[in-house]
Amino acid sequence: MNTSQPAAPENLPDNLPERLADAGRELLAAAAALDEATHAAPSVLPGWNRAFVIAHVEGVARAMTRQVEYAARGEKIEFYDDGFDGRNRDIERRAQRPAAEQLEGLTDAVTGAVAVFAGVTGSEWDARIAYRDGTVRDGALALWRELVIHASDLDLGRTPLDWDTTFCHYLFGFLAARVPDGVALKLQPLGEQPRTLSNGPGTPARTIVVTGLLQDIAAWLAGRKPLGGLNATAAADGVALPELLPWPAAVAPRP
Repeated sequence: MNTSQPAAPENLPDNLPERLADAGRELLAAAAALDEATHAAPSVLPGWNRAFVIAHVEGVARAMTRQVEYAARGEKIEFYDDGFDGRNRDIERRAQRPAAEQLEGLTDAVTGAVAVFAGVTGSEWDARIAYRDGTVRDGALALWRELVIHASDLDLGRTPLDWDTTFCHYLFGFLAARVPDGVALKLQPLGEQPRTLSNGPGTPARTIVVTGLLQDIAAWLAGRKPLGGLNATAAADGVALPELLPWPAAVAPRP
């Protein structure tokens, strides 16, 4: 059973093209400051430098553009050529490029993806794509996640504290799949109404209350470090934050 509250309309905004355009501009503005030295420096993601983050976002943007283009013809195509293995090879290859070439590729990919979604209208949002066996709208939401979160991962001035309220509430719903079985998470963003998430069958055996800034709770659910700290309690006693399940995978490794 998943007891997360139904997504409110503001949490699945109709103005996705505008949100994608804003997120794309913010990511590219942050990345524009990179030179050869800072380009190779570590990102917030363990084991990934900034070049790898940029290479990954470029790959996602190009893959999502292809999803929309095929959907417009009533066709589906694999998200990445050669699946997860192909994804990894492309990230490795792109990450070796000089900083200027990396930024050129990122700019081309992101602006192209933003443009293709800007052209989607009406029932085209419900056209089927191969990504998560979903729709064009699902693809737009996925690109929104990638642009916003990875702009923070670059560690170039943007942090999860810059994530807006709508994005954070959207993440709560999407990342309910990370809640451990048998646990209900009662999220209490400061100054806002609580929201309870659970995942799996049956009634959760334990409720953990997580209190803090909205952006810090969203960052923790997304596997990022809360900058302001969070407080967790169970039956009024202080407890550690639970270990979350893996991020909902879109492309699984091949056996």
